[in-house]
Amino acid sequence: MLKKLNWTSAKFLRPLDPHVVFRGRQSMKSYEVHETRSQAHAPSDESRKMTRKQKVGQSKAHEGEQSPKKKAKNGKDQNDSTNGKSEDNIAKEYGEFCKAIEEHLSVEQMREILDMNDKDSSSGSDGVVTAKCQDVLYFGPLDKCPLCSSNLEFDGKRCSCKGFYSEWSSCTFKTRTPPRKEEPLKLPDSVLNSSVAELLKKHQDPSRRPCQGAPIKPLAGIVVSLSGRLSRTHQYWKREIEKHGGKVSSSFKGITCLVVSPAERERGGSTKLADALEAGIPVVREDWLLDSIEKQEPQPMEAYDVVSDPSVKGKGIPWDKQDPSEEALESISAELKLYGKRGVYKDTKMQERGGQIFEKDGILYNCAFSLCDLGRGLNEYCIMQLISVPDSNLHSYYKKGKVGDDANAEERLEEWENVDSAIKEFVRLFVELTGNEFEPWEREKKFEKKRLRFYPIDMDDGMDVRHGGLGLRQLGVAAAHSSLEPKIAYLMKILCSQEIYKYAMMEMGLDSPDLSMGMVSDLHLERCEEVLLQFVEAVKSMKETGQKAEAVWSDYSQRWSTLLHSTRPFVFRDYQDLADHGAAAFETIRDINMASRLVGDMFGSTLDDPLSDRYKKLGCSVSVLEKDSDDYKMIVKYLETTYEPVRVGDIDYGVSVENIFAVEPSACPSLDEIKKLPNKVLLWCGTRSSNMLRHLQKGFLPSVCSLPVPGYMFGKAIVCSDAAAEAARYGFTSVERPEGFLVLAVASLGDQIIEVKSPPEDTKSLEEKKLGVKGLGKKKTDESEHFIWKDDIKVPSGRLIPSEHRDSPLEYNEYAVYDPKKTRIRFLVEVKYEEMS
Repeated sequence: MLKKLNWTSAKFLRPLDPHVVFRGRQSMKSYEVHETRSQAHAPSDESRKMTRKQKVGQSKAHEGEQSPKKKAKNGKDQNDSTNGKSEDNIAKEYGEFCKAIEEHLSVEQMREILDMNDKDSSSGSDGVVTAKCQDVLYFGPLDKCPLCSSNLEFDGKRCSCKGFYSEWSSCTFKTRTPPRKEEPLKLPDSVLNSSVAELLKKHQDPSRRPCQGAPIKPLAGIVVSLSGRLSRTHQYWKREIEKHGGKVSSSFKGITCLVVSPAERERGGSTKLADALEAGIPVVREDWLLDSIEKQEPQPMEAYDVVSDPSVKGKGIPWDKQDPSEEALESISAELKLYGKRGVYKDTKMQERGGQIFEKDGILYNCAFSLCDLGRGLNEYCIMQLISVPDSNLHSYYKKGKVGDDANAEERLEEWENVDSAIKEFVRLFVELTGNEFEPWEREKKFEKKRLRFYPIDMDDGMDVRHGGLGLRQLGVAAAHSSLEPKIAYLMKILCSQEIYKYAMMEMGLDSPDLSMGMVSDLHLERCEEVLLQFVEAVKSMKETGQKAEAVWSDYSQRWSTLLHSTRPFVFRDYQDLADHGAAAFETIRDINMASRLVGDMFGSTLDDPLSDRYKKLGCSVSVLEKDSDDYKMIVKYLETTYEPVRVGDIDYGVSVENIFAVEPSACPSLDEIKKLPNKVLLWCGTRSSNMLRHLQKGFLPSVCSLPVPGYMFGKAIVCSDAAAEAARYGFTSVERPEGFLVLAVASLGDQIIEVKSPPEDTKSLEEKKLGVKGLGKKKTDESEHFIWKDDIKVPSGRLIPSEHRDSPLEYNEYAVYDPKKTRIRFLVEVKYEEMS
């Protein structure tokens, strides 16, 4: 599959924001992270680029202003200020109104008001209940969610929906300007007879209500306790906290956190700090208040923790609360804890005692689960295992939490004297987590997704290549002791290393060390593909627009992030997102799983020459082309004439040839079969290093789906180009690892070639007829320099010149072949990307 090369700046960039392509060059060590193949052609429009702050914002699905505009009776837009009042006046009036309500109505009365108006009064603290009641009393009762027609709830900062799109997903609608009912509130007699009755009557008339949402109060529902000498007086902070919706308490009962000076740690801590720690109450620096007020959003307390060691940046902070770049650095160095169905979870330490997954009646008692529900703010995994240990009782292990947040995970390891009791508890937990029975799942794979319940990640009985592949320290030894020709041993060393697969999964945000996404069953991959195709069909065929369309995107995005657990899930917004983080991610995970099965366990191998063994299993003959051979010279010329420097920022990157390998995959049509086919062309294909083993063992597969974006616009086809510049955009590399691979394949385009200037509207007919398609790009190779190579194979080598198709979505010509039997991988070109002076 085609994947594009892209350099970024000093730190790894997570694919949290699919629109950020790269950052400026920095002086410190830099790493390069590629784009997926459809991003290779994405417009460089500044409107699609986002700051780091915006990127983090995007992960909070739909937290932007979704503001359904609703006309009031007077014809004014509900998003506008009304009655001639400015925002400042409304904020002042609302503050005075809230103060009066809090002084004259009890919390019990406020709960009664909410109950009478079909609003939830049972959840949340007294502060949250107060904020909800003040909102509906001042602005009017909330209408239904415009996305799913469920109830909206106010949490002191914004309104959110508590409904569901499907059994997979909650509604993600959130707004500060919700739709309101044009009807009076229902009020209990105790309120109608209270001293604020006259004040409330003013707001019973819908035409007199302000139509904009409540002023933002970032500390709404938060109760703070202050301790020690701070930079400002306690009285100052009490005023600021209350001004921004929070409360200050002198006791520990019901408080959210304790704010102290960092000096408390140096002095050994006060009694109040010790009591807070004993009670499990977060203890944060004063900066937490400053930043939460400044950013108008409560900041993650873990980042301001006074107790944790501040010497290591990011230490102890959950991954999803870190900057994506910092998180990527942690995840790429994290050791995989679960490698497959027989893998004992690393944190149990049972493997050190010879522990193995308990097996009975053909069932391995090892389950992994995933749950992504953005509407409820859930993105969790769960591990359950029964572990048999020599000369010991059976052990059960349970862990549930968020990836990269072990400190807050629910975890327990228990020893069982009675095996039947352990199995019974395991089955009970499975039902509790999923709402499904255990044995029907394990034996027949029968499973029905339930709301807010986990979905099983069906692991296979093998070893994830991120665990079984060669580690950095083993690479040199494995190659040095191989009987393979040195350059072929070097190639196999790269393809059997953990590193290329770790990097590929890190880039996609699918590199959870707690879940074995590189060793899942074929059934799980089939379910992923099924949901992906449903996703594509749903968004391509839907007639809904606006917010109703957003609901479809949100629903399927959450389904996708449950099946392929992401460390930073987000709601896909368009076809580009679906191509980059749906289709391309699936293809890469599928190919990595294929690599895992071929590589196996290189650690525990008893073979003296594991590289030779994997080479034999590859089923692909590889030989090194001599530099003075005609084929070598032809390929270098083809590369030089059709290559253009990759420009990143102000820097151009050229490419040099390191080695060229002639390959003969047994899975591809034979040379004799290819010779008989008409209209044969030698074309460039780009690929990630992590996809290479699958290509060499199984040949190219068509794209998994059809989308109206480059890379998928031809439908389920194998896509190549006559420009090395196109293929060179794809793949993975870094400044310290600048190696990459380009593939040259022979493709038969058939007797009839269809030329297209824009994405085909009907790709299914092309797939059925298996015709050759040529997409005309903005640039083409000079036809006067084309020549015929051996076996009547055309080589479209030539200088890149402008074509007459300046409005094409393609930069270069692309060719689509719908029948894998009409393509054969012929050469593998190892290249090195270098900065040009």
